[in-house]
Amino acid sequence: MRLQGSCHCGAVRFSVESPHPYPYQRCYCSICRKTAGGGGYAINLSGRAATLEVEGAEHQGIYRAVIDGETSPGERHFCRHCASALWVFDPRWPELVHPFASAIDTELPIPPERVHLLLDSKASWVEVEARDTDKCFAGYPEESIDDWHRRLGLER
Repeated sequence: MRLQGSCHCGAVRFSVESPHPYPYQRCYCSICRKTAGGGGYAINLSGRAATLEVEGAEHQGIYRAVIDGETSPGERHFCRHCASALWVFDPRWPELVHPFASAIDTELPIPPERVHLLLDSKASWVEVEARDTDKCFAGYPEESIDDWHRRLGLER
């Protein structure tokens, strides 16, 4: 599925091919929450990095979080004008890019279940709105985005 995305002010627009477009994974870590998660979490999708096309790249900035005293190689791309979080790229997995669902303009499919992860980092004011079919994890789940889509027959 081809995803189209943009920042709030329109300075940065992008598209990426995603076989895994369901916005099912809610991340409650402090990095996602503080850089992209107005509701206390952020939702990352998965796309093929080789298909990422960007207009207005000169308007984007990159933030590398410090985790346990070390600068992460993961690049959190954002608009330098309006601060919209756009996508995460990590050179350790060069074939992938993870756009934030909040930056996607394409209509996304509704997931049949959700995963709430890194709940051990959740802010105290955040209420986890988990349905009966949802799965909750203190850390990372073993099932990848690819595996989740494959298990449910949702690859596109």
